[in-house]
Amino acid sequence: MQLSHSQAVIRLKDIKEELERLGEKPELTAEDEQSFDELTREFAEVDNHRRQLERKSALERVRSATKATERGPAAVKVEGGTALNSRDSYDIDPILHPDSVEDRRFRNPWDLSEVRTFGRSKDAVGQELRSRALCAIEKMSGANDRVRSVATGILERWDDSDSTIAKLCLATSSPEYLRAWSKMARGHGHLISPEERTALERAMSLTDSAGGYLVPFQLDPTVIITANGSTNQIRQIARQVVATGDVWNGVSSGAVSWSWDAEGAEVSDDSTTFAQPTVPVYKAAGFVPISIEALEDEANVTQEVARLLAFGRDVLEAAAFATGSGAGQPTGIVTALTGTSSVVTSTTTDTFAAADIYKVDNALPARYRGMASWLANRGVYNLVRQFDTQGGAQMWERISADVPAELLGRPVYESEDMDGVVNATQDNYLAVYGDFSNYVIADRVGMTVEFIPHLVGSNRRPTGQRGWYAYYRVGADSVNDGAFRMLNVT
Repeated sequence: MQLSHSQAVIRLKDIKEELERLGEKPELTAEDEQSFDELTREFAEVDNHRRQLERKSALERVRSATKATERGPAAVKVEGGTALNSRDSYDIDPILHPDSVEDRRFRNPWDLSEVRTFGRSKDAVGQELRSRALCAIEKMSGANDRVRSVATGILERWDDSDSTIAKLCLATSSPEYLRAWSKMARGHGHLISPEERTALERAMSLTDSAGGYLVPFQLDPTVIITANGSTNQIRQIARQVVATGDVWNGVSSGAVSWSWDAEGAEVSDDSTTFAQPTVPVYKAAGFVPISIEALEDEANVTQEVARLLAFGRDVLEAAAFATGSGAGQPTGIVTALTGTSSVVTSTTTDTFAAADIYKVDNALPARYRGMASWLANRGVYNLVRQFDTQGGAQMWERISADVPAELLGRPVYESEDMDGVVNATQDNYLAVYGDFSNYVIADRVGMTVEFIPHLVGSNRRPTGQRGWYAYYRVGADSVNDGAFRMLNVT
């Protein structure tokens, strides 16, 4: 038991009050009876722990006094009856001895047996879980400062009222879980200790997946990709949120209509209309095969598997965020804008010219231009560079300087999945221009991985390979089409 003396005294008082409340009931339900028995047992355990602390403190004072007597009266200074060189004293001064502040922190944030739920509100329990999760992020192994920073941001910004992300973090970031998952990733499940098995079971209770194990929080691709930077440039400029359910629900509205009102006159109705955009999340899966020899020779399989999964996920998402159909997969920005009033057609049929770039810029409302960016295939940008055959600076800025490229003074980003050439007699969506904070990517933290011990060939015989089958969920869509303009050369 890790309670300090003051915490034990407070807990004893809480248990006493709860027992008295139950004792005043004329009849107890089966649940009340169970709670009464559990509280009675806990009271005895906490009280015994309190007595042990007091005996230990008293013994320490005797030892200190004895040593002081042997060395002389100036050998030890006592404040409030407590030897200041006694770290175990339950009433030690935390100002003079900062190390004693550890009693107020979580020496083991993953030990949820210390979390008291009886007599506490849901918010109070949730606050403790989030505090423990933040402490766990500081202590978790296998993570660098960037990963810790991103993980902290995800927890502080997106954890819900049920502490879903905090619980996930605590269950999958502990040293026991990381060791257990690493052993499972190598196919050494038989070497898992009882403590590691308990950590796995606790994490599995948080997911409805039939089989498989959640990737450790510090190795989750959602965290890794954000921390290390995404090669998928749409993710770099889009608004990224974390979903804790099957659908992310947001709020959006048009511009607030202000008015000029005379002195003493009733203000006009300037209310705006709120919308509730939703972004459903979809399942994506990947598979990483590896030979038995490579698995045995690899020095750090755990982090290598996480890196491969993160890279494969980034590649898959790059295509979906650009042209995804929205049916069983995220809705790409091109798909979202197709058929809307945000489409701007080329000035000349089947011809891409400099005038089209200016036409798109003029069509975007001014309130979105300040934060606007361009998104197009690199081939399209190369065509833009060739518009000015005289070597001037018609529109493309900083073409060779060691700074981010800009088009009409706005940043440019690439998507190899968008149209790169103009094909006659058909739609060619060459460029998207707008404020990409209105394109939302909703990540569901918690990738699950299943270890396949043996892969088999066409004759159903082992091939000498093993593999990891991974799956996660993500969604994306435009929540405000008016914030974009898309050029269609047709």
